[in-house]
Amino acid sequence: MENFAVIDLGSNSCRMTVTEIDDDGGFKRSQMNKQFVRLSEGMKNSGALQQEPMDRTIAALKEFYEEYSKLPHLTLKAVATAAVRSAANQQAFLERVKTEVHGLNIEVISGTEEAHYDYLGVINTLPVTNCVIMDTGGASCELVLVQNGREQNLVSLPFGSVNLSETFLKHGVDQLAAVDLFRLSTGVQRLFNGLWWLQRGQNLPLVALGGSNRTLAKIRRKEKNVSDYEDVHGFRMSVSEVDNVYANIIERNLADRKAIPGLSKDRADIIAAGITPIVTIMRFLDAGRVIFSENGVREGILYKHLDQLRAQGKIGDHKENISTTKKNAGNGKKSDKK
Repeated sequence: MENFAVIDLGSNSCRMTVTEIDDDGGFKRSQMNKQFVRLSEGMKNSGALQQEPMDRTIAALKEFYEEYSKLPHLTLKAVATAAVRSAANQQAFLERVKTEVHGLNIEVISGTEEAHYDYLGVINTLPVTNCVIMDTGGASCELVLVQNGREQNLVSLPFGSVNLSETFLKHGVDQLAAVDLFRLSTGVQRLFNGLWWLQRGQNLPLVALGGSNRTLAKIRRKEKNVSDYEDVHGFRMSVSEVDNVYANIIERNLADRKAIPGLSKDRADIIAAGITPIVTIMRFLDAGRVIFSENGVREGILYKHLDQLRAQGKIGDHKENISTTKKNAGNGKKSDKK
């Protein structure tokens, strides 16, 4: 039996999952942890990771170490995405992590690798063969066109909930200004217009992942009084439902946004910018519905690892769905499904 731990250091949150892999190839998720670190905060002007976000991230990684270091038969893979990928002080930060977090090595993956892992996480856990996958993070947005179950085109765009908020919400995040929202949606639309292949995704279902997009689903599930509202994997929303939730968010001030059921207070200041891309792309694609996925980069890394173990003859071919155990998510205080 192997404990396979994956750490995903994103621009807004740092997450870890641990999956137990049996010798026959069966596997189940045993631990999950999420910390809001907002690593990309303040990068807009200097292009460098700032001291306080780095300190928060180091503290989160130390907490993760306290968990994974106790596990027997451990295999650990840690990756970093947009914030570290674009940071001017990337190497200094990675060296600091290695020094302060017991030799932890973090691999900085490219945007296309991130999109590929998203594809693997989705295609192995949702019954979709033709779709557009969208992963909106804190500082990047990955898009994948899937046709006949295969990835045809993929890209990572340099925008997400944190840097869109910092770039476009010039009048602040308390009472959102119409002019800011107009410039935000227009800027996102222009980037989509520049992707020639994205037109081939018109009328296909959209599969959405990433913290902001999943928050959209959680809000709607709360409205519908779904008991386990955080379990959004496979949940569907129509374009009108998406528009209604978006309208409800942008008409409120920050304090009222924090009171929306299903919306984490830690995300209330960036949620409007965070879900503007999904609202925009649904219109661009003329998509009638969106399907939400809990599984993305970390699960994609897991499925790639499982394939490698099978190819090496180290495990059998038995397969089973990922089962989830809630574990210390959300600043170490509350549980969250992903």
